[in-house]
Amino acid sequence: MPPESGRLTVGDLLTRWLEQQEPPATKPKTYAAYEYQTRMHLIPAFGKRPLVKLQPQEIREFMRSKADAGLAPKSIRHFRATLRAALNVAMNDGLIARNVAALVKPPRVEKPMLHVFDREEALCFLDLVKGNRLEAVFTVALSLGLREGEILGLRWQDIDLEAGTLQVSYALQRIKRPGKEKSKLELIAPKTDRSRRIVRLPQVAVSALYAHRAHQEQERQVCGSRWHETGMVFATCIGTMLDQRNMLRAFYAIMSTPDPNDPEPDAKKKRKLLPRLRFHDLRHSAATLLLAQGVHPRYIMELLGHSSISLTMNTYGHILEEMKRETARQTDAVLNPVAVKLAVKPAEGRIM
Repeated sequence: MPPESGRLTVGDLLTRWLEQQEPPATKPKTYAAYEYQTRMHLIPAFGKRPLVKLQPQEIREFMRSKADAGLAPKSIRHFRATLRAALNVAMNDGLIARNVAALVKPPRVEKPMLHVFDREEALCFLDLVKGNRLEAVFTVALSLGLREGEILGLRWQDIDLEAGTLQVSYALQRIKRPGKEKSKLELIAPKTDRSRRIVRLPQVAVSALYAHRAHQEQERQVCGSRWHETGMVFATCIGTMLDQRNMLRAFYAIMSTPDPNDPEPDAKKKRKLLPRLRFHDLRHSAATLLLAQGVHPRYIMELLGHSSISLTMNTYGHILEEMKRETARQTDAVLNPVAVKLAVKPAEGRIM
C-alpha cells in the first residue's frame, strides 16, 4: 500500500472520485445523482472513516439504517453502487486491497408490474388526443416508444417525412451545471450508444407530424418577430424548447377525469375507459402492442434503443411468456384434431 492510503478517508476518496465524474466524463443527470448520493448520504455516513479500515459490516449497517428510515430498496442499491464505483477506483490505484462494497449483497428490488394500453385502449387514447396541440408528441410516444427526452430533443432535420424515417440524435434535459444558479434546457447525447438510431415511421406518426408541422408554421406566422427559431419539432407556441414538465402537464390534463359539467361528454366517456398511466408507460405500450402482433424482440430492442436483447427480454419477459402459451394453444388448435384422429392406442403396439 502507498503511504497515502493510511491517511486517506472515505470522504477524501469520494470527493476526488466525484470530481472525476464531472461532465463530460458522465452525463449531467448521472453526475447530479452521484453528487446528491455522495453529499447527502455517503459522506455523512463514512466521510471520516479511514479508507483502509472500512469494513463490509459497516456498509450493511448503513443500508439497514436507510431501510429503517423508510428509503426504497432501489435508492439503497444506488447508494451501494456509487460507493462501490468509488472504491473500485481506489482498489485499481492500489489504495486498498479489496472493494468491501462488492462483498455486500444489495437489497432485493421487486420488479414493477408494467401498466400498458391494450389495442382498444391505444386507439381510444389516440382518438382522445386528436386535435390537441401536442397530439404528435403523444402519437410518436405510443407508435415508436421513444423516451421523453428523445421526443422533445427531435429537430426537423432529424425527420424525413417523405422517406418515412426518424433519427434519434439527442435528448432534451433540464440541467443545472456546477457553479450555475439556475438550470436550463440542453440537448445532450442519448442514454446509450444504441440509443442513437434511425427508425421507420408508421403512417400514423407520419400523418401526425405533417399536421404538426403545418400547425407550427401557422404559429410562426402569428408570432412574427417574436418567434425563436430553434429548429425543434416540439416547441412552445413561440418556438423555444418545450420543457418536459409542461409536456407532462398537458398529458396528465388529458388523462385526468374532467369536470362533471364537461361540455364534451364523449371525451369524458373515453377517459373513463382508459387506465391511469404515466407518460413513460406509452413507451411500454408501444413495445407490448408490437409483441402482441408477433414482432420479433430483436426489432423491439432496436426500436426502443435498448443496450442489449437481454434488457428487452427481461423487461417484457412476462408478455413473452403469455405469447408462448398462446402459441402452444394455437398449435393444439391446429394439430390436436389431427392427432386425435391418428392416435393409436398403446395396446396395439404402434407408435405414431
